[in-house]
Amino acid sequence: MWRRFRRDRTGVASAVIVLFFILVAVAAPLISLLYGKDPYTTYGLDDPGLLNEYGYPLLPNGGISSEFWFGIEPSLGRDVFTQLVYGIRTSLLIALAATLTTTILGVVVGIVAGYTGGRTDNLIGRVIDIMLSFPSTLFIIAFMPVVWNLLVSPGEEMSALMSATTLIIMLTVFGWASLARLLRGYVLSLREREFVEAARVTGASPTRIIFKELLPNLWTPILVQATLALPLYVTSEAALSFLGVGMMEPTPDWGRMFLRGTEVYQDDITYLMFPGVALLIFVIAFNLLGDSVRDAFDPKIKH
Repeated sequence: MWRRFRRDRTGVASAVIVLFFILVAVAAPLISLLYGKDPYTTYGLDDPGLLNEYGYPLLPNGGISSEFWFGIEPSLGRDVFTQLVYGIRTSLLIALAATLTTTILGVVVGIVAGYTGGRTDNLIGRVIDIMLSFPSTLFIIAFMPVVWNLLVSPGEEMSALMSATTLIIMLTVFGWASLARLLRGYVLSLREREFVEAARVTGASPTRIIFKELLPNLWTPILVQATLALPLYVTSEAALSFLGVGMMEPTPDWGRMFLRGTEVYQDDITYLMFPGVALLIFVIAFNLLGDSVRDAFDPKIKH
């Protein structure tokens, strides 16, 4: 698999880009320290020479200069570069956590449904069908305020950790079913194979059959689906923050940068370009990486 992947130039280039984004997210505090700015300080309000009377940067192209590499945010004057770097960190952490939880839940439910069969499989199958029928984005928008009211006492502010945890929970609730259905189909096929029957004849327990016989044959679809799910959750997190049910101020986030950019794009298009280009490059690179990983695991797909 590794030899096939290395021969795929598109996959290798995509992996380099994805690795770059991950390193930027991990090293965000160090980058901020070396750069000398942070995403929270309102530089434009502290220095009257940065914003005009309407709250827009005095310098052209959104205030880009040697001091502010990507310019400053209109009205508040926060540094765009550090907002973007920390926004990558926020989106990736939430997307990675959501991918991990949905993958674990989908694997457990899918294997249980496929291996046990009978009424258990029928019941789980109906639950999966119901979950897949929900318009997930609409229901997350509707239920997020309800979850916030349950977790936060009246009068208290929602912390960044609580917002991220709520997002991960909601994305997990509405995201595990597709992987569970896929793995259920694989397990239904594998459980009738000769090596599984041989394990049963030798007296192997169901736990041993699942972990020693079935699970090793499921790594390919699991890894491929996880690779394709992560960019989906990145865009979902950004979309939910854009719609006002994700991360809140002052936590740096790509979705909120998009929201602010749509409010000022007529007078400062530069502020909208940076998160837009970054998100576009990341999603395309990760989707191409997912395709390359799938082809490397199963080269017959190309034919």
